[in-house]
Amino acid sequence: MVDVSIRNVAAKDIRACYDIEVACFSAAEAASMAKIEKRAAIFPDGFLVAHASGRVIGFINSGATDQPDLADEEFKDMVGHDPNGKNIVILSIAVAPSYQGTGVSRPLMDRFIDRAKALGKQTILLLCREHVIGYYKKFGYQDAGVSASTHGGGQWHEMHLDL
Repeated sequence: MVDVSIRNVAAKDIRACYDIEVACFSAAEAASMAKIEKRAAIFPDGFLVAHASGRVIGFINSGATDQPDLADEEFKDMVGHDPNGKNIVILSIAVAPSYQGTGVSRPLMDRFIDRAKALGKQTILLLCREHVIGYYKKFGYQDAGVSASTHGGGQWHEMHLDL
């Protein structure tokens, strides 16, 4: 296990988050630098970074809404984001490839769940590929089935965690 600290994103972290994003997602799926920067600026309470050895090694970012529709592509650009929304929607969670499998994502997700509760959210929502459903189930998320989302091509599953 890596000695990791979790904190809110800072402007100086944007480039590292973007580099991790493009290393972890296909070109069709990855958020642009501008989207990551926008997410950090608009909802810093929903954007956490994992920090170790003097650098960002992972992150999780989100938006909030009262809407349950995870297929809304505009939301990934924070259109419709309402910081007071009852749902918090994970837009990206990623760990630098060299740190994957070292346990970094557990404290990151645990802190995010705690943050969502502290913000008074009722549910955490996310989309994921089928091969990582089991990962999210370890945290108590439930699979709501195949999503109508066509983001980046391929099939996504909707997951939710009631808080």
